Amino acid sequence: MGRKSSASGAENAEREKQTEETVDESAENSELEIPDSESPGDEAEGIPDVDESNGAVSPQEELASERDRYLRLAAEYDNFRKRSAKEREKIYGDARADTITRLLPVYDNLERALKMECEDEAFYKGVEMTLTGLTEILESMDVALIPAVGEPFDPNRHNAVMMIENPELGEKIVAEEFQKGFMLNDRVIRFSTVVVAN
Repeated sequence: MGRKSSASGAENAEREKQTEETVDESAENSELEIPDSESPGDEAEGIPDVDESNGAVSPQEELASERDRYLRLAAEYDNFRKRSAKEREKIYGDARADTITRLLPVYDNLERALKMECEDEAFYKGVEMTLTGLTEILESMDVALIPAVGEPFDPNRHNAVMMIENPELGEKIVAEEFQKGFMLNDRVIRFSTVVVAN
């Protein structure tokens, strides 16, 4: 019985020795060697070195390019804003001119009514007041009458429908006006219909 226990003790010692050798071998195999060229710090940063000799863009050049692109975009937006403002102003001016032009026949009718003989003084006075009020509204909107009779003929403001001989008037002088013309600021919205002398 003493032999059996000593034999089993020797076997146990042998097994422990083999186990220790196996553990040492696994530890040696599990060690990893990291090359000097690939350190963990470089890998964590994730920023490759820029090699300017290969034609890569430097940060300064990239910043200058982005600044130039920003300035171009800002200039394009400024041009767009100015162009839009001009377009809005033109549309507003056209709408005003169109509205005033539609009101001018009312002015013509009131003016004709005042030229007619009327026995009712109150009626005549009412028409006169209406025409005066309309004239004041037109003036407040920067609408002005185009001077005609006695003025030199101007094809940019007058529409000649007839020519007459009149020795009392000079050459190409407006002798008579059939229909009044109007201007909105510097823009003609209706030409004066006139008769030109000589």
